[in-house]
Amino acid sequence: MRASTTSVALGLLTAAANAAPFKTSTVKRQDSGKVVAAHFMIGIMETRSSAADYDEDMKKAKAAGIDAFALNIAKDDYTDAQLNYAYESAANNDMKVFISFDYNYFETGENEAVGAKLKEYCAKPGQLTVDGKCFASSFNGDTDPSKLFNANTIRAAAGTDLYLVPNLSPTGIRDASAVGDIDGSFNWIGWDSNGANRAPTADANVTTSDFDAKYTEWLAGKTYMAPVSPWFFTNFASKAWVFPGDLLWFRRWNEILALAPQMIEIITWNDYGESHYVGSDSATSKHTDDGSSAWTNGFPHDGWLEMAQPYIAAYKAGSKAITVSEDKLVYWYRPTPKAACGAFDGIDTLQDAVFVVALLQSAGTVTVTSGGNTKTFDAPAGASAYQVDMGTGKQTFALSRGGADVFSATGSLEISENCSPVNLNAFVGVAKGNAAVRK
Repeated sequence: MRASTTSVALGLLTAAANAAPFKTSTVKRQDSGKVVAAHFMIGIMETRSSAADYDEDMKKAKAAGIDAFALNIAKDDYTDAQLNYAYESAANNDMKVFISFDYNYFETGENEAVGAKLKEYCAKPGQLTVDGKCFASSFNGDTDPSKLFNANTIRAAAGTDLYLVPNLSPTGIRDASAVGDIDGSFNWIGWDSNGANRAPTADANVTTSDFDAKYTEWLAGKTYMAPVSPWFFTNFASKAWVFPGDLLWFRRWNEILALAPQMIEIITWNDYGESHYVGSDSATSKHTDDGSSAWTNGFPHDGWLEMAQPYIAAYKAGSKAITVSEDKLVYWYRPTPKAACGAFDGIDTLQDAVFVVALLQSAGTVTVTSGGNTKTFDAPAGASAYQVDMGTGKQTFALSRGGADVFSATGSLEISENCSPVNLNAFVGVAKGNAAVRK
């Protein structure tokens, strides 16, 4: 077994990995073991009509090594119907789920109702348990005085043992639950930022590792559920900004292996509105469209999920190094150079580049052509990341060894100068095998 390393040189970031075959983890969640969850938006599931509508999501997540979906809910009239479908599908597919209460909608005076809902769902066979207790989480819960998560009220109303890991922060309003009242905390901030929910600036740059350190110090040994997210771009009239993505997905997984938190949550499985989905394509997933199809249809992200599989397996095994079983190049790029898009909140933090992660069983040569720009890299065995200056036109990715071609592929989306409407989402593909492009 070879130790994991990370280096940066000439656009190369390397995390060494083992050469032994990797097998996708489908191990059922065990109490006190590592847990991998993925945030799942129930609010866009209104049109689903049976548990079978959730089966594809459950099977795909399980095959990737994900243990549970965090079911983000508000107070829609279809919420309970969809929760029941999701819980039933989870039980049918040997998956687990838990409720993540969205405190953008739940108010301080509704904590008793939150506990009552947990009392209803905790006994279902699809429910995730940790240390024999019903697991639950939240989104927000300590930023608005009128919408505060209260663990003690929730526990009393639930009438059952709960393992509460809400999205509270070291700097939140302390009228919310104190750290002594909760079992741990979930950190939503999976992107480098300015510390105030916008892209970093020269004067304010809070990294994902900075947030990890703040949470682990604050929790003092309690469960830390760390975030892992590949991207963030949203372009609604009510909210429009981007966080720097670039090679974040590669860097963050290596941070996770080094940190080894008790739990992680992938942000997200299906939040198309913020462009950080890694599950089903928005064009094929059965859901209601909130307008985000304008920047998500035709932009598959499941290549990111495929890239995550060996990292998930290594994380669960407590390893600092991944195992690769099949040569592949996972690549992603935006559809246009940023200059073509004009002014947009956070756009200056993006690089005009095409990004590639090579997952190789043995060393090889990676060649990337972006429009008229071609670069060649000597890639080691394991996982290594590269970037090439973005050029308009076709995007081609190739692997060779000893001067002989192994495979090559061209992305089905060409980069152009057309950025109307503004789309800073990523197009993700996987090249492997017989020159195949998997989207």
